[in-house]
Order: sequence, then C-alpha cells, then structure tokens
Amino acid sequence: MTLNPNPFTGLDMPLAIVAHDAGAANLLAAWLSDSEIRDVAGYLAGPAQSIFAKVHPVAAGGQLKDIVARSGTLITGTGWASSLEHDARQLARAASVRSIAVIDHWTDYRERFSRSGGEVLPDAIWVSDSYASDLARKTFPDVDVVELPNAYLRRQADAIRGLEVQERDRTGHVLYVLEPIRNDWGPLSRPGEFLALDYFAANLDLLGLLPELTIRLRPHPSEAAGKYDAWIIAHPHLRLELDTSGGLDQAIAWSETVVGCQTYAMVVALAAGRRGVCSITPGMPPCVLPMTELIQLAQLATESR
Repeated sequence: MTLNPNPFTGLDMPLAIVAHDAGAANLLAAWLSDSEIRDVAGYLAGPAQSIFAKVHPVAAGGQLKDIVARSGTLITGTGWASSLEHDARQLARAASVRSIAVIDHWTDYRERFSRSGGEVLPDAIWVSDSYASDLARKTFPDVDVVELPNAYLRRQADAIRGLEVQERDRTGHVLYVLEPIRNDWGPLSRPGEFLALDYFAANLDLLGLLPELTIRLRPHPSEAAGKYDAWIIAHPHLRLELDTSGGLDQAIAWSETVVGCQTYAMVVALAAGRRGVCSITPGMPPCVLPMTELIQLAQLATESR
C-alpha cells in the first residue's frame, strides 16, 4: 500500500477520465479539483456528468476509443450501472495505456472488473481509506494499491457544517438514503431495498425518536424516478416525503438521523456527526460499512426481545 497525498505526480499526460457512477466520480472530481492538473480529457456519462460539471469540469474528448488512445494515463471508476468504465480499461490494455481504477466502496471488488465472464484489471487501484486499501490488496495482490486522503468526504463534511446554520432545528428529521441492493441476498419476495424500508418502518419505535417526525426518502442517483411512490402511498401513517434537496450535503444538513443499508451516503452522514442507522434486515448479509459507530437496527431488535 502507498499513501500518496498527490496522486497525479509522475503520471504520463494527458489524463483521460472515464466515469459513470456517482461514487468514484465524487472521489476523482475532488482529487482533481485539489490538484493543478488541467491536461484532462473526459468521457462522462450518468451521474458523473453533473458531478464533474460542478466540481471540476473536463473537456469532452470525442469517441471513447480516441480519448483512450490519445491519453498517457486512463483513470476510471468501477461502477455497476454501465459497462463504460470496463470498456475503457479494455481499450487501454489494447493500446498499452496505463490504467488506474478508483474503488469507492467495500463490496464486490473482483466483480467490478468483470463483464460477461471477462476480467480486465487496471495497472493500479486508488482507494480513500485503510479498510478499502486492505481489502483491495488482499483481493488483488499483484496490483498496486494507492490510498489517498478522502478529499470528497472532507468537502462534504465542511459543506454540511456550513449549511447547519440554516437548519437550526433538526429535531425529528430523519433522512433515509436509498440504494438498489445488488448483492446476493438469496431468493427474496421483494427487492432488498424495499425489504429494508419495510423493516425500518416496522421498527421505528426502537430508535427512540419523537412521535412527531418527518422522514425524507432520498433515492440513489441510479434509481428511476417514481420508484418509491407506491411505497410512500402504502404508508399513510408516516409523515413521508421525497427529498428534493439540491445535493447530499443539503439533505444531511436538514437531518438529525440518517438511515440506510450500506450506501456511501451513510459514511458522509457519520463524518458530519449525524446518528447513522443501518436498516439491513435480519438474515441478510451484514453491512459492509466498516464504521463501528453505525447503529444496527437488527441488533436493536434482538436486544429488545
């Protein structure tokens, strides 16, 4: 493992940035913004487009194959919602271009680099904490793993603290950060994210919250509009609303308690000093978030029996 506060030093230029999913894009955009690197071409899609536009705009470089071929170094995310980043790594390997992949979480490391049975590993992997570094080194012992300071988390926590001045009274404000469950939870009667929501609603009393509370549901950037409308209608006894905040920092600044399964938004909430609650149901794979201060709702339910 290498701890490197300036990851771009020594990389062959120009850089090519290829990203789709939000997690790695948040990390990479923050690292670039903290640097003086401007020789960057980008091929961005999905949530990564708006993230880079706000944090560190990069020039569109044309076709993916041409962007990779012209680059000295390729840096990609490792998301699930698209094969774009995987395709870029394939192109880099064919063109003998050094590739770096950013891993933003603690799940499915091997699977991130496979599509249709074919695995394409990068030359290096960048992570943002010691837990991910250890996991990456164990999973890929022959790949260089670089641990970087989490500039995105620092920026988010600072932004939330700045917004707290506007949200003086957060009592009874519960933010539920949603995510599609992609891990193998076995045969399920409903998608895992809805099972976790049901479990949360059924065990609200265990959290010691005031009777008069407002719950905001914040969909994951990869989820379709309207996905949770029926669930909201089916729970008229709860004061529910969809979160319409402009950003995650605003959503967390409004909240007193943040609930979810294992989305990275939970990590941001904990960094900002919020009470964090994991809603994964009993019998499912345990939460992969390594933060010990995260409250496990299933454990509270067991202890209350």
